[in-house]
Amino acid sequence: MGIEAMQSVADRPRELLIRSLQDETQQVLVSVTDCGVGISAENADRLFNAFFTTKTNGMGMGLSICRSIIEAHGGRLWASANLPHGATFQFTLPVSANTAL
Repeated sequence: MGIEAMQSVADRPRELLIRSLQDETQQVLVSVTDCGVGISAENADRLFNAFFTTKTNGMGMGLSICRSIIEAHGGRLWASANLPHGATFQFTLPVSANTAL
């Protein structure tokens, strides 16, 4: 998704940053940050809704399915806009099945 969000960027370098860490609550946190078009305020609350898409050829299922899978494994998925450009998508998952809800 981050790579697709940067396809139209021509006025700055295209950078995609992927980070992971294990936090103090025994969860793995993965974040993907891009410098693409970002998330508009009007779309922020609908990003993870089934059948919502900002892509011309999108079905609107990808983020909804991702969130369902991550939550089924005891994790959480969310997104935030970056200033001045881009977005960050993050998810957490328990390190082991014993720490899942």
